[in-house]
Amino acid sequence: MNQKNIRNIAIIAHVDHGKTTLVDKLFRQSGLFRENQIVEERLMDSMDLERERGITIASKNGSFHYKGHLINIVDTPGHADFGGQVERVLKMVDGALLVVDAQEGPMPQTYFVLKKALSYHLKIIVVINKIDKPHARPDWTVNQVFDLFVKLKAPDHILDFPVIYASAKDGYAKIHLNEKSSSMIPLLDAVVHHIPPPAGDPDGPLQMQVSSIDYSSFLGRLGIGKITSGSMQINQNIVLANQEGRNTSARITKIYRFQSNQKIPVESAGMGEIVAVAGVEDVMIGDTYTDPIDPLPCPMLKIDPPTISMNFIPNDSPFSGKEGTYCTSRHLSGRLNKETLSDVALVVEELDGTPGFKVSGRGELHLSILIEKMRREGYEFQVTCPQVIMETDGDQVLEPFEELIIDVAEEYLGPVMEKLGSRKAQMLEMHVDNGMVRLRYNIPTRGLLGFRSGFMTDTKGMGVMNYVFSGFARHAGDIPRNRKNGAMVCNCVCETVAYALFNLQERGTLFYGPNAQCYTGQIVGEHCRERDLTVNPAKGKKLTNVRSAGSDENVILTPPTVLSLEESIAYINDDELVEITPKNIRLRKRKFVPR
Repeated sequence: MNQKNIRNIAIIAHVDHGKTTLVDKLFRQSGLFRENQIVEERLMDSMDLERERGITIASKNGSFHYKGHLINIVDTPGHADFGGQVERVLKMVDGALLVVDAQEGPMPQTYFVLKKALSYHLKIIVVINKIDKPHARPDWTVNQVFDLFVKLKAPDHILDFPVIYASAKDGYAKIHLNEKSSSMIPLLDAVVHHIPPPAGDPDGPLQMQVSSIDYSSFLGRLGIGKITSGSMQINQNIVLANQEGRNTSARITKIYRFQSNQKIPVESAGMGEIVAVAGVEDVMIGDTYTDPIDPLPCPMLKIDPPTISMNFIPNDSPFSGKEGTYCTSRHLSGRLNKETLSDVALVVEELDGTPGFKVSGRGELHLSILIEKMRREGYEFQVTCPQVIMETDGDQVLEPFEELIIDVAEEYLGPVMEKLGSRKAQMLEMHVDNGMVRLRYNIPTRGLLGFRSGFMTDTKGMGVMNYVFSGFARHAGDIPRNRKNGAMVCNCVCETVAYALFNLQERGTLFYGPNAQCYTGQIVGEHCRERDLTVNPAKGKKLTNVRSAGSDENVILTPPTVLSLEESIAYINDDELVEITPKNIRLRKRKFVPR
């Protein structure tokens, strides 16, 4: 492919601002598919979890041809917890489409991804999406985006960014708001015109840094990256330069170019192309494929540090091994180490003196997605309460802080501000518009643990919160624990009975209905007081041959509160565990002696 006809772009945005839908429309209107071809929606969402939750979790590559140009697209996650996916793929591209919701404007993740893109000196095209919304305010959004560029100290030539107005859902884009459009052609033309072709020497020695990893059951590990110098062919001898400075000889066995969201085998690839390469089994993210005679290793990838850790330990509950396929510490080790190959923001360390692993990531969602993936693959294990990772600067203890933005109706403002105050949050800005309030806070990461569920309760499910890592600062002091109330703890292995639950529901909130299997030490509900309560959820009614009026009252049970995985992780205290199996999520005490 002629180097001048290649365009490599990343789609970057805050979560739910329309990246994946935008990519869908670009694929469809580029002529990639036949008119009568059936194409599934959200084509780039390849994982079941992505389709279920409606978010992008892993960055993915795709491409199409337009007017003689090969346009390579990298779809990136929009949630702050998956920021590591964004950082490592921006080196593959020469420009980016910054997608911003026309109603919401720039959000915390917009700031994060734009800051990273500017650090790589990428050309930015701003796409004001969702202009079809009833309350869209595109002119205000453009001004807010410009202010964000200024805040990030963008150079003058970057400040003069092109703006495209679009509705990805309806499939049209336009340069001016008052003009009519029925297609994405203006956006495609802007990509060809404004995004520069890849720079580099096509006749120089081979250089390609691996920015992503894929797997093939036949070929093993595939390294994905952009060729920044030279070219490569099948059966070519190369050197793999790793991040530690060690060179290993290897040979290229397969080269794949991306077409749509598929990989197409090719014989060779040239400067500026994004390809997947097979033949090097030990390749890691950040390694460089280069020429054995004149090696050109790339500098190390710099990734922001993790902020939260959890311990993953083998399941030792009375029900261990009954529901999972992979239950041992060896199984856990293999699966977690495999995940680190493709997720550079994840850190796995062995625990000292006890079986298990300390897993560190960017946030609760980052780790909970990993847990859910492992659970669906048949793994059975336990996890501990999330802990924030501290740093030290001399004698001073530093902790991670997040920038938190909350959108809430004025009527719910009081309890939200009260809870944030107790969690050491500092208000930075407050704006009121048509009964809605936007709050911007600087809050310790510890203060966000377990905050979302209470926030959604206080705002009747109508509040919106978003946050992004802002840096380390001085320790903020003690923060009250997530849960004030104690737990109802089962005192035997049993099956729950409606009669027993009917009497227990007066003591607090139940997590199970009748006919649920429980064991000694399992948490079956939340006590209405601060101390734990030992209960027997299988206690039946005593039967006699004497009948009296009122002895056979109807048993009416309140529907149990079923905690999701994220809610369970946020709910537990330091002396409790979450048991994860393919079929169930249970809460339990670490150590429990029935009384």
